[in-house]
Amino acid sequence: MQKNLPHICPSCSGTLRVKCLVCEKCQTEVSGIFSLPLLASLTRQEQDFIINFVKCSGSLKIMAQNLGLSYPTVRNLLDDIIGKIENIQKNPNQTR
Repeated sequence: MQKNLPHICPSCSGTLRVKCLVCEKCQTEVSGIFSLPLLASLTRQEQDFIINFVKCSGSLKIMAQNLGLSYPTVRNLLDDIIGKIENIQKNPNQTR
Protein backbone atom coordinates (compact mmCIF):
# COMPACT_ATOMS: atom_id res chain seq x y z
CA MET A 1 0.00 0.00 0.00
CA GLN A 2 1.38 3.39 -1.02
CA LYS A 3 1.25 6.15 1.58
CA ASN A 4 0.33 9.61 0.36
CA LEU A 5 2.35 12.61 1.44
CA PRO A 6 0.12 14.68 3.72
CA HIS A 7 -0.19 18.37 2.93
CA ILE A 8 -2.85 19.46 5.46
CA CYS A 9 -2.16 19.58 9.21
CA PRO A 10 -4.40 17.08 11.04
CA SER A 11 -4.47 19.37 14.07
CA CYS A 12 -5.30 22.82 12.69
CA SER A 13 -5.86 22.25 8.91
CA GLY A 14 -2.91 24.52 8.07
CA THR A 15 -0.60 23.86 5.14
CA LEU A 16 2.25 21.47 5.96
CA ARG A 17 5.80 22.26 4.84
CA VAL A 18 8.80 19.94 4.53
CA LYS A 19 11.33 20.44 7.33
CA CYS A 20 13.99 17.79 6.74
CA LEU A 21 15.28 15.64 3.90
CA VAL A 22 17.44 12.57 4.56
CA CYS A 23 19.73 10.55 2.27
CA GLU A 24 19.13 6.88 3.09
CA LYS A 25 22.53 5.96 1.62
CA CYS A 26 24.85 8.21 3.68
CA GLN A 27 22.43 9.59 6.32
CA THR A 28 23.08 13.21 5.29
CA GLU A 29 20.27 15.48 6.49
CA VAL A 30 19.19 18.81 5.03
CA SER A 31 17.00 20.90 7.33
CA GLY A 32 14.94 24.00 6.65
CA ILE A 33 11.40 24.93 5.77
CA PHE A 34 10.55 23.92 2.20
CA SER A 35 7.28 24.12 0.30
CA LEU A 36 5.80 20.97 -1.14
CA PRO A 37 5.81 20.71 -4.94
CA LEU A 38 2.59 22.01 -6.50
CA LEU A 39 1.45 18.58 -7.66
CA ALA A 40 1.91 17.13 -4.16
CA SER A 41 -0.91 19.45 -3.09
CA LEU A 42 -3.36 17.61 -5.34
CA THR A 43 -5.24 14.47 -4.35
CA ARG A 44 -3.95 11.08 -5.47
CA GLN A 45 -6.83 10.87 -7.98
CA GLU A 46 -5.95 14.28 -9.42
CA GLN A 47 -2.29 13.27 -9.70
CA ASP A 48 -3.28 10.04 -11.44
CA PHE A 49 -5.46 12.00 -13.86
CA ILE A 50 -2.53 14.27 -14.76
CA ILE A 51 -0.20 11.29 -15.25
CA ASN A 52 -2.74 9.61 -17.54
CA PHE A 53 -3.28 12.89 -19.40
CA VAL A 54 0.45 13.14 -20.11
CA LYS A 55 0.59 9.47 -21.18
CA CYS A 56 -2.24 10.19 -23.62
CA SER A 57 -0.20 13.10 -25.05
CA GLY A 58 -2.79 15.53 -23.75
CA SER A 59 -5.64 13.98 -25.74
CA LEU A 60 -8.92 14.31 -23.87
CA LYS A 61 -10.53 12.10 -26.50
CA ILE A 62 -8.17 9.22 -25.67
CA MET A 63 -8.56 9.93 -21.95
CA ALA A 64 -12.33 9.67 -22.28
CA GLN A 65 -12.02 6.35 -24.11
CA ASN A 66 -9.57 4.95 -21.55
CA LEU A 67 -11.69 6.04 -18.60
CA GLY A 68 -15.00 5.05 -20.16
CA LEU A 69 -16.32 8.58 -19.69
CA SER A 70 -17.73 11.17 -22.04
CA TYR A 71 -15.46 13.86 -23.47
CA PRO A 72 -17.34 16.66 -21.62
CA THR A 73 -16.96 14.80 -18.31
CA VAL A 74 -13.21 14.44 -18.80
CA ARG A 75 -12.98 18.10 -19.87
CA ASN A 76 -14.80 19.09 -16.64
CA LEU A 77 -12.39 16.98 -14.56
CA LEU A 78 -9.45 18.72 -16.22
CA ASP A 79 -11.03 22.15 -15.72
CA ASP A 80 -11.52 21.36 -12.01
CA ILE A 81 -7.84 20.43 -11.66
CA ILE A 82 -6.76 23.55 -13.57
CA GLY A 83 -8.90 25.69 -11.25
CA LYS A 84 -7.39 24.05 -8.18
CA ILE A 85 -3.83 24.57 -9.50
CA GLU A 86 -4.57 28.23 -10.26
CA ASN A 87 -5.96 28.70 -6.74
CA ILE A 88 -2.86 27.09 -5.21
CA GLN A 89 -0.60 29.36 -7.28
CA LYS A 90 -2.54 32.48 -6.27
CA ASN A 91 -2.62 31.51 -2.57
CA PRO A 92 0.49 29.38 -1.92
CA ASN A 93 0.44 29.84 1.87
CA GLN A 94 -3.25 29.14 2.44
CA THR A 95 -4.90 25.82 3.24
CA ARG A 96 -5.73 23.91 0.11
